[in-house]
Amino acid sequence: MSNFRNLRNLCASLALAAALAPAAFAQVADTSASQAGTTAVASGQKMKLKGVVTRRDADTFVVQDQAGRHVTVTLTDRTSVKTKGGFFGGGKNQGVTAILRGLNLEVEGRGDGTNLVAEKVRFDDRDLRTARTVEANVVPVENRVGEAESRIAATEQNAQRLSGQLDELAAVSNAARGGAKAAQETADAAVAGVNATNERISALDDYEAQNSQSILFKVGSSVLSRDAKAQLDTVAQQALQAKGYVLEVSGYASADGSTEANRRLSQRRADAVIRYLVENHNVPLRRIITPFGYGELQPVADNTTREGRAENRRVEVKVLVNRGIIQGAPQVGGQVSSSTPE
Repeated sequence: MSNFRNLRNLCASLALAAALAPAAFAQVADTSASQAGTTAVASGQKMKLKGVVTRRDADTFVVQDQAGRHVTVTLTDRTSVKTKGGFFGGGKNQGVTAILRGLNLEVEGRGDGTNLVAEKVRFDDRDLRTARTVEANVVPVENRVGEAESRIAATEQNAQRLSGQLDELAAVSNAARGGAKAAQETADAAVAGVNATNERISALDDYEAQNSQSILFKVGSSVLSRDAKAQLDTVAQQALQAKGYVLEVSGYASADGSTEANRRLSQRRADAVIRYLVENHNVPLRRIITPFGYGELQPVADNTTREGRAENRRVEVKVLVNRGIIQGAPQVGGQVSSSTPE
């Protein structure tokens, strides 16, 4: 009677594991469908594209035009990014990080057989402010497509292997009653492996902070001190050694002065930090999230005291690393799966 109950529990566990296994492939199917929906641009074909950014990745973004087509645009070091208008109609130079989801823009370039390689990107300053406002409180997502696809493919193969192991366990449990307890433990481990696989695929679209530094400034100043530069040197060294990282830069000010003046000052402080990281450590602009100056908002100390105001005159720099890349690979039966990142 005891053996019968053990065998019944084994069958229930095998059924649960088999039901969970297909979920591991859902994320992969969604990504493939999204890429298949874009319009290819013939090699050498000149194109001028107007529309709204619907997706933003490290080196590319997707634009939906007025006809509803989706075109993937590739950014290079030669891409000119500017706002419209300005002095003599020349506009203002912008970094590629200014291209955000929801931004209305115009793109000129040539096709490479698949994507549109951008030569010029233009947009209104008002549209840029609107896109920044929408994006300000959204956790940034930056994912290298090639690395993500290879890890998803490896995870898919691992899930298929786990499914085959479950079938073998079912056959063994039916033929050998005496091994029911051992088969139960192995089936539980397989279920845990499938769950871990699902969690790791989901984590490819998430980031976690590996380091956070508060860079302090003098009253009314956006000039980096010697201590501030040393802090940024440490941040840059850690970031450049990580895989799938981005830098989040946020500027702040104390309550001294007017609200608008403090907002501009906090933006200058954030820009000073980015300039130092780019010029002294060659940090790519695509790795830096669009800086934002919060002014007097989000103080970390009391603005009524001198010490509190000193703490609020700051720029916060966070190193964000892709959680799906740094997360340990699932283990099945004591063996690490082949999807462990090198």
